[in-house]
Amino acid sequence: MTSTTRAPAARAENLTKTYGSGVSAVTALAGVSIQIPAATFTSVMGPSGSGKSTLMHCMAGLDSVTSGQAWIGAQEISGLPERQLTRLRGDRVGFVFQAFNLLPVLSAADNITLPLDIAGRSPDREWLGIVIDTVGLRDRLAHRPSELSGGQQQRVAIARALAGRPQIVFADEPTGNLDSRASADVLDLLRRCVGEFRQTIVMVTHDPVAASYSDRVVFLADGAVVGELDRPTPQAVLDHMKTLGSEQR
Repeated sequence: MTSTTRAPAARAENLTKTYGSGVSAVTALAGVSIQIPAATFTSVMGPSGSGKSTLMHCMAGLDSVTSGQAWIGAQEISGLPERQLTRLRGDRVGFVFQAFNLLPVLSAADNITLPLDIAGRSPDREWLGIVIDTVGLRDRLAHRPSELSGGQQQRVAIARALAGRPQIVFADEPTGNLDSRASADVLDLLRRCVGEFRQTIVMVTHDPVAASYSDRVVFLADGAVVGELDRPTPQAVLDHMKTLGSEQR
């Protein structure tokens, strides 16, 4: 089954998000429809203010939508009560963010299992061991975030996102605070998550090199999908972004 025929891990139909009202209203998403095939790596790119992070937050159930629908697998999430939405996020969605969001008083091991602990779930020890070995932090589990490099902290954040074996992982600029070597390590890890574990990754990024690790790039401008690129290379992504910039001027 090809990536285009796989059942979607997530999708959105005519998704609209407006902040404010009246003359001060700002439309962040203007009727976005998108499918994220399972076991693929999708990057979302666009100029500043194009709606990238808003789209990810709405599709992940972190933000409400003004109109339209969003699904995780076969479950529509756009109309779920908050309690059910919280449970769904805990069970089926992983998150990786630019700022790492680790608790400084906890060890790496405790940060990794924190969402499971909060949800009252026991980790699958075999799976957790695979995740820890994959991120390469077996010998750093007792260390607190302040004792880890930026790249290591982001690896902890990725392990945390994967620990519950979610259906889909959303990553918002996960390499934005990292140097080029640490960025490459993190991107290699995300790529392995798709190739080896059949995870589904959606990553917001501004970096053409980061986007080239993905299977597909979806381009946004002014809150709308304006193009897609399969099997991206850094140059092809850069050329497409330049086109978007020229169209906005």
